Amino acid sequence: MGKVSQYAAVDIGATNVRVSYGDVDGLKEKLSERTDHDNGPGGVARQIIRMLRSLDVNVKAIGVGSIGPIDVKTGTIINTPNLPFKRMPVVAPLNKAFTVPVGMLNDCSAAVLGEQAYGAGRGLKNLVYVTLSTGLGGGAIVDGHLLVGKDGNAVEIGHLTIDSNSPLTCGCGCRGHWEAYSSGVGIPRFAASLLEGRSLDGVIGQMTSGNPGNLTAEVIYGAARAGDPAALDFVNAIGEVNAVGFADLVNVFDPELMTVGGSIALKNPDLVVDPILESIDGHLINRRPEIVITPLGDDVVLYGALALAMKQIPSR
Repeated sequence: MGKVSQYAAVDIGATNVRVSYGDVDGLKEKLSERTDHDNGPGGVARQIIRMLRSLDVNVKAIGVGSIGPIDVKTGTIINTPNLPFKRMPVVAPLNKAFTVPVGMLNDCSAAVLGEQAYGAGRGLKNLVYVTLSTGLGGGAIVDGHLLVGKDGNAVEIGHLTIDSNSPLTCGCGCRGHWEAYSSGVGIPRFAASLLEGRSLDGVIGQMTSGNPGNLTAEVIYGAARAGDPAALDFVNAIGEVNAVGFADLVNVFDPELMTVGGSIALKNPDLVVDPILESIDGHLINRRPEIVITPLGDDVVLYGALALAMKQIPSR
């Protein structure tokens, strides 16, 4: 009996590369490896090819959700701050290795596609996905159309400006971007800026030895779960910023549903979503949509890549 023909899904992250395969019923076997940072700009593509070949299937189309920025026309990762290469070809080497159609999207654009096909957004034509993780990103489907943009980098919501006069600087170098407040990298800096000379005590003081330089997103949310007052203040301040960002998305895209993923949200669902729900109405013009944690968890980009793979072969 020969190998089964399946659609392949790829999730390229700065830390891990994940591959899977599946069909309309969802993902099957999944593999994960640390992302190749050491073997040149073609190393990640070679890694993906090897991983896909280790799966016991015939690949009939491939979908890729990738960290960005990307050039969707050439299927290339370009100038990403998370890997040490200027241009990393993805689509061309995969197409050459497997001689099948290959589609590629920004990871959050893939995620919202996965949410529509397999998650909470099934049957909806207007939805937004937000990831709160090391960085902050989003994807949007409006009137049934996935928003991609001229280069494939639409809905870069982490770089919406919350406060142009902010002392907080985003990793991109701009002041006051949303990512400077609410990403895994930005949260400790934002929390430290709120101390205003106050010392850290209580649970969060114990977890940091009283040193603001030891603050991390994990420490802040962990202390908040333990009921630490200062940590809860930080979480509420982050939530107020997130409420502004979410309201901006509602006012621009008018979605029926917003789903939230990424490690910060998935590990702290109530501490992330509840402060948004408490504050968002004061910033809205459009009717508030439902806002929920994605049911697809860490696999949301893989599900989107799978949905994208199936779009590469038109149904007859």
